[in-house]
Amino acid sequence: MAKNYYEILGVEKTATQDEIKAQYRKLVKQYHPDLHPNDEAVAAKFKEINEANEVLSDPDKRKKYDFELENPFAGSGGNYSGGFSGGFSGDFSGFSDIFDIFSQFTGGGSSRSTTKAKGTNVVLTVSLSFLDAAKGCKKEISYKRNEPCQTCKGTGAKDGTKYTICDTCKGSGQVQQVMGNSIFRSVKTVVCPKCGGKGKIITEKCTDCTGKGYKQTTTTLSIDIPAGADNGSYITKRGYGNASVNGGEPGDLIVEFKVLPHKLFERKGFDLFVLAPISYKTACLGGKIQVPTLDKPYILTIPDGTQSGKEFVVRNKGINSKYGIGDLHVKVFIEVPTKLTRPQKAKIIEFENDLDIKQLNKMGEYKVNVQSLYGVNPYEDK
Repeated sequence: MAKNYYEILGVEKTATQDEIKAQYRKLVKQYHPDLHPNDEAVAAKFKEINEANEVLSDPDKRKKYDFELENPFAGSGGNYSGGFSGGFSGDFSGFSDIFDIFSQFTGGGSSRSTTKAKGTNVVLTVSLSFLDAAKGCKKEISYKRNEPCQTCKGTGAKDGTKYTICDTCKGSGQVQQVMGNSIFRSVKTVVCPKCGGKGKIITEKCTDCTGKGYKQTTTTLSIDIPAGADNGSYITKRGYGNASVNGGEPGDLIVEFKVLPHKLFERKGFDLFVLAPISYKTACLGGKIQVPTLDKPYILTIPDGTQSGKEFVVRNKGINSKYGIGDLHVKVFIEVPTKLTRPQKAKIIEFENDLDIKQLNKMGEYKVNVQSLYGVNPYEDK
């Protein structure tokens, strides 16, 4: 059965292209790997979403897919020539042993070409300041990777010509390995042990790369850091990894981010959190204070009677990225003066005496007040 791309995107089969596009954008914001670093389940879901959208957003691919969905045994195999891998991918390599068994009885041989392995990836950790990660920036990075030797054109042979075709695999890089007995044998295709899958034997090594076919070089690259980058999030630069050892495409460069802490801000996802001091007067009577944001100060109104620890949420003043916009959370605390003069202390005492607390001059009333505050009576053992 092919995957049900309509269910993956969460749309009806009758959905219009605009509806599919809108739903795809919604899911991308929800499941983008940058928002869920190191979460393999989310990464797999994101891959499925892109796979489904690649088919359903293309009218021709969607038409073929709908036909296969209604006629699962019609032979389409899910191969829509779109580069995606869904349902039946059209790759019958899983039946290779069966085909090889038949070839033993019919006298046929393997027609496979040389498998050119992709080069290995390079993983690089880059430190970012809090603001660079939050707002996005350009950054120049340097790293070491294996690049094809220019002298031998990646062959490993002197002048790129001092080699012969492997006589074991005839240049294919693969040989057939027969397993089983004379009654029932299977044939498995494996890497040629003589040439190591390269299909050629070097007769004289390149002096520049000593026959490896690649050289380690330092690459300098300018990369765009997207706004909202977080610890563990990463970007991938296709083809900027290590060179392949047998002529395949190069690996990728994976740049992982490490975000440094900030003196004022903390973050959770795209939301920012900051502490803001207020005076005793502002807490009692209310007023306006300035709070920092990523761009410019924001004027926050403090209502009268605000308690220390009260949190205010300022919408859309957090991190602004293409994947979403966060809020700014402001928690206020009352600054208590540490040094007071005698006249100032006297005024505070006079002020306190004017409050309702002066009515609590009897121990019984004070007990009741404490109990109402803490939910227990501290003067009882129960």
